[in-house]
Amino acid sequence: MANRRLIVGVSGASGAPVTIELLQQLQTEKDLEVHLICSKWGLATLEHEAGVTRQDLEGLCTRAYDEEDRGAAPASGSFSAVGMAVVPCSMKTLAGIVSGYSDSLLLRAADVTLKERRPLVLMPRECPLSTLHLRYLTAVSELGAVVVPPVPAWYDHPRTMEVVNRQIAARIVRMLPLGRQLPWEWRGLS
Repeated sequence: MANRRLIVGVSGASGAPVTIELLQQLQTEKDLEVHLICSKWGLATLEHEAGVTRQDLEGLCTRAYDEEDRGAAPASGSFSAVGMAVVPCSMKTLAGIVSGYSDSLLLRAADVTLKERRPLVLMPRECPLSTLHLRYLTAVSELGAVVVPPVPAWYDHPRTMEVVNRQIAARIVRMLPLGRQLPWEWRGLS
């Protein structure tokens, strides 16, 4: 059986620890290739927030692409992938996805994911959200993407940021067609 492929995009918004946790969780998926597209500012944020270098990232994925390589495999609908996650998703990247303005490999891969009707999961990172941000989030949802903001589940009583990052990454993985369930669930108050 051929390996499944998942595209992970990283844009220049805060949230590097969730990105790293997501890539680590994806490493445990059997027969999954992770194809990584990291923007220049995504890499700068990863270095600033988590001390992660491009070489470190390459060790957490099957293949890493230069964001300027619009001729790379993920730019085509014939590149078979189970879906794509953009973690974190800056408001600039969100605007590019909504408008179809594919001026980078990350944006083109997201555009292809939508046009091929594959799952696209976005973790937007901005606070507070402006009316324009909310309009773009609504628009991308209407286009078929799943929006997963980095909001912890307090009912799980997270004690550390690492637990919160693990929760958020697990929610993102759950939204992808990988068949994974959350390691915790709400069981009600009674």
